Amino acid sequence: MKRNATVRIAGLDALRGIAIVAMVVYHFCFDLRYFRLTRWDFEHDPVWLTARAAILSSFLLIAGISAALAHRDPRADARWARHVVVIAGAAAVVTAASLMMFPRSFIWFGVLHAIAVSLIVARPLTARPRAAALAGVVIIVAGVTLSSPLFDNRGLGWVGFMTHKPVTEDYVPVFPWTGVLLLGIAAGHALAQNGFALLAPLGRAPRALRFLGRHSLAVYLVHQPLLLGALQIIVR
Repeated sequence: MKRNATVRIAGLDALRGIAIVAMVVYHFCFDLRYFRLTRWDFEHDPVWLTARAAILSSFLLIAGISAALAHRDPRADARWARHVVVIAGAAAVVTAASLMMFPRSFIWFGVLHAIAVSLIVARPLTARPRAAALAGVVIIVAGVTLSSPLFDNRGLGWVGFMTHKPVTEDYVPVFPWTGVLLLGIAAGHALAQNGFALLAPLGRAPRALRFLGRHSLAVYLVHQPLLLGALQIIVR
């Protein structure tokens, strides 16, 4: 019997909430550097690079797990399309807002863009966890090992394979990051086999954490304007 996707998995909400908190902390630290209150090197310091990779990976993995869970809903097709449209719309908002604030380094393909495109790419594999896992590994390996000057532009750079990191506030190309979401689909199926028991302990996390997880997209969209506005007031 298929599980109704409207049933909340408390542990998954909490896991997403943890990722949101980590992201907010990371962006707060980044904003401190933006206001020249610190000199942290987010572009080269292994600690910050590892933190960014871990946070991005957590979001894409959770998106994949959620996709596997949503597939079990009889109304999956309609919900899937609506979900992709909402995320794509949010990605467009991020691009527009960043263009106004960072015209020379605006976000033209960040994490929300990556999730929207990855969900479309992954759609045929949501019911095939082994194929999703294999494709995920291939995409990750290709993304971290291959590069070509052909992709050093915005027209193709969203695919990946750039020879250098572009000047942008957030860059999350399909290769390798779609591979992480595909691994999340495989993980979602594995977790569903035992009723998400592995995440059960997280279900007892504070309600506020689960609330953040349930409203992660809204938090993502508003947290940076709030942080930047608050810091600007404090600095001035």
